[in-house]
Amino acid sequence: MTITRISSGGAFEAKIGYCRAVVAGGFVFVAGTVGQGDTVAEQCQSALDVIAGALAKAGASLADVVRVTYYLPDRNEFEACHDILARTFGDNPPAATMIECGLIDAKYRIEIEVTALAPAAS
Repeated sequence: MTITRISSGGAFEAKIGYCRAVVAGGFVFVAGTVGQGDTVAEQCQSALDVIAGALAKAGASLADVVRVTYYLPDRNEFEACHDILARTFGDNPPAATMIECGLIDAKYRIEIEVTALAPAAS
């Protein structure tokens, strides 16, 4: 089995020892991703943009996502993301889970992790 690792060049990748995405076994596994911004909605959109970029490097897109997990320190903020997520995944809804938990830094309000189908090998 071929494994392809995709880096986003983030400082934590080398420091912690992970990469933004791994393509293996017919799937693209995208690491938990936080976004930038002051509001949970801004961070949600920013994280989705980073995820979309990683998927594009793997030859996939957000339409290929089959599983998504949302991590939020405050579950009550999740509703502010609903419209963004419906626009992003509405025509191709993945299986989804939302977990309330602490994140690596209090400034982060949402972290998103996805698994997508990898493009067929040519």
